Amino acid sequence: MDFDMTTQLIKPLLISALSASLLACGGGSTDDNGGDTPSSWTQGVFAPSSQFKGQCSAINEKNWLRSWSNETYLWYDEIIDRNPASVAGVIDYFNTLKTNATTASGAAKDNFHFSLPTDEYQKMQESGAVMGYGFNFKLIRSAPPREVVVSYTDPGTPASAAGVRRGWEIIAVNGVDMINSDDVETLNSALFPSVKGVQNTFTFKLVGSNEERNITLTTGEFIQDPVMNVSTIATNSGNVGYVQFNDHNAPAERQLYDAFNQLAGSNISDLVIDMRYNGGGYLNMAAQLGYMVAGPYNTDGLIFEKTIFNDKYPNTNPVTGRALTPIPFIDEYLAFDPDSGIRKGTKLPSLNLDRVFVLSSSSTCSASEALINGLNGIPAARGFKVILIGGNTCGKPYGFYPTDNCDTTFFTIQFTGVNHAGFGEYSDGFAPENTPYVELAPVYVEGCAVADDFTHLLGDKNEAMLAAALNYRTTGFCPAPTTAAGLKGYAVQSTVSEVGLSISDNRWQTQLKNNRVVTPLPKELN
Repeated sequence: MDFDMTTQLIKPLLISALSASLLACGGGSTDDNGGDTPSSWTQGVFAPSSQFKGQCSAINEKNWLRSWSNETYLWYDEIIDRNPASVAGVIDYFNTLKTNATTASGAAKDNFHFSLPTDEYQKMQESGAVMGYGFNFKLIRSAPPREVVVSYTDPGTPASAAGVRRGWEIIAVNGVDMINSDDVETLNSALFPSVKGVQNTFTFKLVGSNEERNITLTTGEFIQDPVMNVSTIATNSGNVGYVQFNDHNAPAERQLYDAFNQLAGSNISDLVIDMRYNGGGYLNMAAQLGYMVAGPYNTDGLIFEKTIFNDKYPNTNPVTGRALTPIPFIDEYLAFDPDSGIRKGTKLPSLNLDRVFVLSSSSTCSASEALINGLNGIPAARGFKVILIGGNTCGKPYGFYPTDNCDTTFFTIQFTGVNHAGFGEYSDGFAPENTPYVELAPVYVEGCAVADDFTHLLGDKNEAMLAAALNYRTTGFCPAPTTAAGLKGYAVQSTVSEVGLSISDNRWQTQLKNNRVVTPLPKELN
């Protein structure tokens, strides 16, 4: 359920990259598989993955992936067992090691299978650093005529300094028409930069007008704020807290700690958590957030999530070797970032609320969905409610342990999870109960279907989702459902490692690779 959850896209205590010490690369006679004589292959017979771990020739890397997948993949028995020597590239072979099954709605069962260079992944998770310009964007329409709009900017970045703001439409990049051009290589190289110091000129159409503005931005690595716009909105029926939460990454823990201390001192009666662009991350952080929202009365003694691995491991975590124990609602600081300035074990603040409003979209994934599911598992007798305002979430009730081998980190689904009530099947996501018909089978939650409103800044009480939440809390009524709220779009960030979701789905941001509009790219951006 996490990583970035995605985004990205990853689960909590799992999220730490599990990098075993690499062995020296294997020797052997030269061949087309990267320097080692191909080992014999018998369909359905698997050597232990440890036999190949860290041996960095192509055939050994593929043999490790084959055995590792057979050992830990949640649906290992749905993988077609192919001879590693029959597929040329290591990543190409990894991409075959997944199920081809579909959900009840016909969507792919596994949309979260990807890999990243280990140094890139570690930098992103540990510091929140991403390559880009400092603005995030949403791909509303991927096929010509495309529609790509800025979703928000990060403070202290070139985009912010240049005045780029939410709702501006990108209509051209370096003179190439974003809306109709077939030159997707130029568009993608600018939208997903991989090199610092490169200048690209974006043509924006401003919100609510036909005015166009050319702005040249230089690529760089920027630290994204996972927690933004913490504020208190005064209403006639009490103060309402608002927090924009973009990513369950390591820096977020301190920022959430500070945000909830601030909100606890503001005498709020309700809380709106804006996770429309949060692709996931640490599952344990979602369990912390659940506690900070609902407090000890609503969460004491309850399971936030019980993790379930494949049927080979009913009682043991196959990655850590430890006995499986449920994740509770966590009431203490875990120090994901040991330099955050807060001591591990420090008691977390809590608001002790009986309900929470969550703003959602198709980029709300993984650990963000785990928060919704975990809070929904609180027994009805305790009276807690989750009210969903926005769109259908992405549908990732799964998680993985990012695992390094030979300088590449692999993400393959290894577990699913259920809440205290034993529920965890939401592979088509959660959706507000009045969502218009969509070709999905989501789990419906109390709330209102509201499309993303790019004419107002996030946190503005007149922004459509936030306005709907503020109205619903006092009247119990929704605005007329917005059809677009039920569509599965792709929100992406201007970072090379994200494809929307997150990964920083944020995220993977939503989920790392699953939201990126890059390859394969025929004549449209997806």
